[in-house]
Amino acid sequence: MKILAIDTATKFLSLGIYSDGALYEYNLEVGPKLSSLLTVSIKRALEALGLGINDLDYFACGLGPGSFTGMRVGLSAMKGLSWLTHKPLIGVSTLDTLAMNAGADARMVIPVIDAKRSLIYSCFYRNTGSVLKKLSPYLLVSKEELLKKIKSPALLFGDALGLYREDILKNTAGLVLLDKDRWYPKAHNIIKLALARIKNKKFDILSEVNPIYLYPKECQIKKSQKSKLRK
Repeated sequence: MKILAIDTATKFLSLGIYSDGALYEYNLEVGPKLSSLLTVSIKRALEALGLGINDLDYFACGLGPGSFTGMRVGLSAMKGLSWLTHKPLIGVSTLDTLAMNAGADARMVIPVIDAKRSLIYSCFYRNTGSVLKKLSPYLLVSKEELLKKIKSPALLFGDALGLYREDILKNTAGLVLLDKDRWYPKAHNIIKLALARIKNKKFDILSEVNPIYLYPKECQIKKSQKSKLRK
């Protein structure tokens, strides 16, 4: 079995390939260069393993929440590959993937992603054996709203700490803030989630795989007023 997995919801492109039990991962800070680097990175990663697109059995993609542009670029590319090869695409939440960076720690797990506009994407999880159980819906909240919801002890990590670390430490006791190497999604975790879905035969309908938008009004295309065309 061979799987290609990516997440593009943050400033990092995380790309992973699972090939018959072996797992390979590539993480690159791309920022606004994602569009020009994504296809090239996928091609080079596959070539390094002697694989082509048609050798893959499944595709897996982070759906956000996160960067609007990043999510759209990544998902569009993976949908295109899925359609081209007639192989299934499995969509997973970026927050679920990020939460797995906590490992097997039994404390509450709280990933936090910068949502811009002084807001934070987050979700609350609890480790139950080897499985992370969601304790909340995916959230779009202010720093103040997030702090009200936190119950210590808890692990907090994600790129929102780059903005709000000091305020969080001042207002909440009993928190452990994880280092930057756990702030971004890792493709090997996407592959773990995808393997579980494949085992349980839970596949997505390609046309129904969409980014997870928590800014619904901001993401709708507003119809402009009709204007007369001038010759």
